[in-house]
Amino acid sequence: MKSTSGRILILALLGALSASLASAADTESDTRAALAKRLPGAKPSDLRPSPIDGMYEFTRGADIAYVTRDGKYVIAGDLYDLAAEKNLSEDRRRDARLKLLAGVGASDRLEFAPSNPRYTITVFTDVDCGYCRKLHSQIAEYNRLGVAVDYLFFPRSGPGTDSWHKAESVWCSSDRNAALTSAKRGEPIKAKPCANTPVARHYALGEQVGVHGTPAMIMPNGEMLPGYVPPAMLVRHLQTSSK
Repeated sequence: MKSTSGRILILALLGALSASLASAADTESDTRAALAKRLPGAKPSDLRPSPIDGMYEFTRGADIAYVTRDGKYVIAGDLYDLAAEKNLSEDRRRDARLKLLAGVGASDRLEFAPSNPRYTITVFTDVDCGYCRKLHSQIAEYNRLGVAVDYLFFPRSGPGTDSWHKAESVWCSSDRNAALTSAKRGEPIKAKPCANTPVARHYALGEQVGVHGTPAMIMPNGEMLPGYVPPAMLVRHLQTSSK
């Protein structure tokens, strides 16, 4: 389980604004530019007016926070539209996740899929994670039920660790699918090191998406299910959420 959080980062960054934005600019574009200027790596497009007058929504990856126009106050929590019975923050997170995942090409994924999948999910996985192994032991059943699984690597122990090196060995194998299956059975993978593995990119993407543990399953609508979900239960959830 990871101990850091993108939300904590957002709070730290926005907290630095309170002393310097008391005299915010007059126009919306000026306000967004002034806020972004004080956030390392932020762009004005990362901020937009929220449904609450006088507050801006700040998005970093799939993390959402709300900051007052004058920069004095930050809210780290979900915003609900009670009349519509909608979680507006979660809707934005789902959109953000899908945009981030869209940047991962097919050649950077490890796919287990039936001939004609009804659904495709993305799963951030750790070779040594017990529930990741349980999920993969049922991969044939997920596929039989029409679910394609695109794997991305997220070694929870971080860069340079044994799990990280195992993920790289899987990627460097001549048959990556077979190597992943063997690795998840606890079998050693003997593959020569290769250049430009996507493990670091997957890991950074997982942090942006908001992965804190594995498996982390991203649904076609951008919803993230943290943890293992049995095949039949997952299909029922997909059927319900796609309506």
